[in-house]
Amino acid sequence: MRKFSIVNHYKIFFSITIIFLCVGIGSMLFRGFNLGIDFTGGSIMDLSFQKPVAVAEVRDVLKEHDLGNSIIQLENSDGGQTSKGVLIRTGVIDDEQRRVVMDDLKGKLGDFDIQRVENVGATVGGELIQQAILAIVLSWFLMIAYITMRFEFKFAIAAIIALIIDVMVTLSYFSLFHMEMDSSFVAALLTVVGYSINGTIVIFDRIRENLKIHRRSESMSEMIDNSIWQTMGRSIYTVGTSLFAVVAIFLWGGDTIRNFAFAMLVGFSSGAYTSTFLAGPMWLFLRGKKAGE
Repeated sequence: MRKFSIVNHYKIFFSITIIFLCVGIGSMLFRGFNLGIDFTGGSIMDLSFQKPVAVAEVRDVLKEHDLGNSIIQLENSDGGQTSKGVLIRTGVIDDEQRRVVMDDLKGKLGDFDIQRVENVGATVGGELIQQAILAIVLSWFLMIAYITMRFEFKFAIAAIIALIIDVMVTLSYFSLFHMEMDSSFVAALLTVVGYSINGTIVIFDRIRENLKIHRRSESMSEMIDNSIWQTMGRSIYTVGTSLFAVVAIFLWGGDTIRNFAFAMLVGFSSGAYTSTFLAGPMWLFLRGKKAGE
């Protein structure tokens, strides 16, 4: 049975990618991002309840005031699930909203003593953000150097373009859905970069091996398609097992790491897409060939 030609249908995949990136970039420019308290600063409420409370109980109350993504820490040293001492870090709220929240906590969880209430600055400063961007860009240059040595320069350029698309897709989703970005998002983005390049390298390695035994009767497009399909089983198993773990974290990992898991879910999915449907055709065009040749 003749397999579906990915290279000959490159216009479909390129068009989908370009349309989505245009929408995402437009959202980033005009809507921006929903930066979390790590980037914007916030308020701290250090409370000592008369009876032990659990993180889930506190978060349920905060959700009613649109503060469900707040950082909640129990002040205990034995790792228990409940504690009388609770440290709550929310986004920036005014005195009136803070009073309403504390009244609601007292009404539903019992009386407490206020140990500390104050506004705090951002924990992730501009310098750290610049360092994260620098780390991503530096990793791209190092990957270009490594792939050029192992394969060729055109392989490296195609792989980096695919990586840039993965990063832009992840950023676009967070902008479009206005999901909160915190310090864990930076870690997720770096994880996506490392994961996505792996799938692309596997396909490029197979293309390189098939180039050595390439027959004149077989076009370059057919050779790339065969290379992609020869690694398809491995790609499905790798992506499937990775997504299984990430989806489990997203569904049952709790509110504090849900956005982190979502960033990896989007990034891993995008990485599988770019590695399979974009990287090979891009390498072909960088060599000055057209689909079918």
